[in-house]
Amino acid sequence: MSGNMPGDGQERHHPLPEDNMPKGGVNAAVPVAAEATPAVDPRLIVRQEGVKGYLGEFKRRLSSGELGSLPVVVALIVIWAVFGSLNSSFLSAQNLSNLSQQIVGTGMIAIGVVFVLLLGEIDLSVGSVSGLCAAIFAVMNVTHGVNQWVALLSALVGGALVGLIQGFFFAKVGVPAFVVTLAGNLGWNGLMLQILGSQGTVNLSGTDIVSRLYSTIYGQQIAAYGVAVVGVLLFLGASLLDTRRRKAAGIPSRPVSDIALRTGLLAVVAFLAAYTLNQYKGLPLALLVFLIFIVVLEWVLRRTPYGRQVFALGGNIEGARRAGINVSMVRITVFMICSTMAAIGGLFLAAQIQSASQTSGGGNLLMNAIAAAVIGGTSLFGGRGSTWSALLGALVIGSIQSGMNIQGLSNAIQFMITGAVLLAAVVIDSLARRTQKAAGRA
Repeated sequence: MSGNMPGDGQERHHPLPEDNMPKGGVNAAVPVAAEATPAVDPRLIVRQEGVKGYLGEFKRRLSSGELGSLPVVVALIVIWAVFGSLNSSFLSAQNLSNLSQQIVGTGMIAIGVVFVLLLGEIDLSVGSVSGLCAAIFAVMNVTHGVNQWVALLSALVGGALVGLIQGFFFAKVGVPAFVVTLAGNLGWNGLMLQILGSQGTVNLSGTDIVSRLYSTIYGQQIAAYGVAVVGVLLFLGASLLDTRRRKAAGIPSRPVSDIALRTGLLAVVAFLAAYTLNQYKGLPLALLVFLIFIVVLEWVLRRTPYGRQVFALGGNIEGARRAGINVSMVRITVFMICSTMAAIGGLFLAAQIQSASQTSGGGNLLMNAIAAAVIGGTSLFGGRGSTWSALLGALVIGSIQSGMNIQGLSNAIQFMITGAVLLAAVVIDSLARRTQKAAGRA
């Protein structure tokens, strides 16, 4: 807002007519101003009230449509409870460990989708891009004997170039993202078939870097517990550092008790997950890589000027443009990130089935990747979301598929239920936005 609004730190001086001036002159009004009660940040009141304050704040958030990740967490608990009651093997360490590996490919693609959705746009080409980059790696490394690291780098660069091309047509030429990426979905799939050639399928060696990234499992118990400890300590350190910076800047910060509670909850989840993984084979390297990407890219979104520009574009593009943000640059780079993450996801999916084929990137992969991002809590309307949405959404979709496979249900039933869950997520998002607007928070 401009400096014309009250409360912006600028003093206002208005001459008083002499006949309306209080007795004692102008200075008589000074004590009244001095007695004015300073504004207090409502978050401080909430924290001072303790548990009662947090419960009140929680109710206020629900009534104003600020649901956060609550719906997907509740959905995940319900899904696990239902399938666990139907078949005890669903909640076994083996099944949950396998699930943590199987969601990585789709989850990686979903991280990229989150970035595009934050702009309020969509990328319909991520499935084809994932298959194309898997084919590039397989053909270069297996068919032509190119060094595996060169082949890996070529696949990632290929994904980034796809995003650059699509982002250019969207940001510079003005073609709608829906049309650009829909055309890309067809074009990149055709290029993948051309690269694979007449043989159609290229089997990976099983000893290449991509296969090892997916199949490696650290069997030592210290690995899973060590990652849990490091994760909790990093969260605690980041929280304390953020509090210190806020205090130094004179703005509200989280009290130590709040940080301790959040750290404790994270520790429970982290060590429970580590314990479960250690009951089977141990910590899958693929899951660790997935979590690293989530944390790093979430930091980019929350803690860097670039990330704030992404949110700004999704919230109000015209306002972002007037604030001096390079809209074209942000749009192009977001599509590059999306396509690069699609390439990474495609490589993990290829390692999962040990091949790149004409069906790579096809089927319901595109819908699952988009559904994972949306079900996880990223808004289709832009401006709200998190890379953690990819993990939560992928867990929901993967749990549904795993549970139904254990029950022996057909793919048709799986598709219908996944579609219903996606629709429910979008409905919740729409209702939340409507409630926020009614409460003056959107």
